[in-house]
Amino acid sequence: MLCCRGNSANWNQVVPACPSLARMSRKVVRSSKFRHVFGQAVKADQCYDDIRISQMTWDSNFCSVNPKFVAMIVDASGGGAFMVLPLSKTGRIDMAHPTVCGHTGPVLDIEWCPHNDNIIASGSEDCSVMIWEIPDGGLTKPLTEAVVTLEGHSKRVGILSWHPTAHNVLLSAGCDNVIILWNVACGEAMVRIDTVHSDMIYSVCWNMDGSRMLTSCKDKKLRILDPRKGTVISEKEKPHEGSRPVRAVFVSDGKILTTGFSRMSERQVALWDPSDFKEPLTLQELDTSSGVLLPFFDPDTGIVYLCGKGDSSIRYFEVTDEAPFVHYLSMYSSKESQKGMGYMPKWGLEVNKCEIARFYKLHERKCEPIVMTVPRKSDLFQEDLYPDTIGPEPSVEAADWFSGKEGEPIRISLKDGYVATKTKEFKVHKSLLTTTTAAVCNRQADSTDVHSLQEEVKQLKTTVEELTERVRALESKN
Repeated sequence: MLCCRGNSANWNQVVPACPSLARMSRKVVRSSKFRHVFGQAVKADQCYDDIRISQMTWDSNFCSVNPKFVAMIVDASGGGAFMVLPLSKTGRIDMAHPTVCGHTGPVLDIEWCPHNDNIIASGSEDCSVMIWEIPDGGLTKPLTEAVVTLEGHSKRVGILSWHPTAHNVLLSAGCDNVIILWNVACGEAMVRIDTVHSDMIYSVCWNMDGSRMLTSCKDKKLRILDPRKGTVISEKEKPHEGSRPVRAVFVSDGKILTTGFSRMSERQVALWDPSDFKEPLTLQELDTSSGVLLPFFDPDTGIVYLCGKGDSSIRYFEVTDEAPFVHYLSMYSSKESQKGMGYMPKWGLEVNKCEIARFYKLHERKCEPIVMTVPRKSDLFQEDLYPDTIGPEPSVEAADWFSGKEGEPIRISLKDGYVATKTKEFKVHKSLLTTTTAAVCNRQADSTDVHSLQEEVKQLKTTVEELTERVRALESKN
């Protein structure tokens, strides 16, 4: 016992007498710069108030955010709608604020394009996917006309995900158990995966360069797919024993993190190595709540945030190479439960405040930003917190990617705060869009309208000439 006494000054002299105790002390507290990460809600005047968040019972995020805008799915009569607000437009939102309201059924999922802050995709119960262009400064009137409408699903579309590195590639998954990869600029379905999933798809996730897809399904299988071939590379049956929905994301080194339920309906988080799917690297039970845990992974810090729908908390864990691999860090708690959650891309954070993540939490009637911060005394840029991160610039065009070209993520430095030099322009090839039936119908309708207008102009010209002649005749008499 004598060797355990003494102050910190002579601790190094004590260690040789108690080597086993020194080893124990190192194991008790794991070294991590993220152990003291804390979450904090912003002040009331920085929230978005008086928003009627959708009452739909669908397990998507219901919110999507980028450095310009925050978008939220809202209640709408006679169809589906979502609201888009500039990040700076905080406070009480007018009930008459314009929405994006072109869908004929409720909107189920929305996602901003990672390569263009003005482009957003929406999936709906009306079986369609629509691409919208939001003007800088936000909407001044309701937006009803989509830039592109993608039709190919026979049932409601509940999952959307843009490709991380290929420009204009969008993934959609519907309740028809089909995944479609679209070339958005052409409005064309390039890959249709319709024989792999025998039941409803719960989640779809890209890996870092978009060369692989990860899906979880109601048939209790986890699958890694080749997105362009639509073939299964490997699969895991029953990653979690329970029958409730499973969510899965790729994390560091190609490993997979899943959230699900045990046979006794306890919520679980597990980590898997795809090269050996037999047993999980770790499996931890969390609690007995019923909400599905939505995972958000930050590859720069190795932190995964678990946000449960209906929960009033956000748990966060650090994923490392040492057992037990998934290390609990802490939990942000509040009084009100969350109906959805948006996650800000890394280049939209305030690095001078050591902000490593920002969530946009949906309540019944408002959206509340929650900031995750690492406490540091220095005001200088913290290089260990902000390694070069994946930026918004795509590395390959859609046509090249579909033809087999890979695109490594283009990384950027956040040292001086990222400022986009040029937004990747969104171009639609109208001539190619006419290959869809709907577009052909529209074109025929347009040509009919033009023809009738031309006839009307001819008649007006004839009438004008007749009136001119009458005026001349009257003038000559006078």
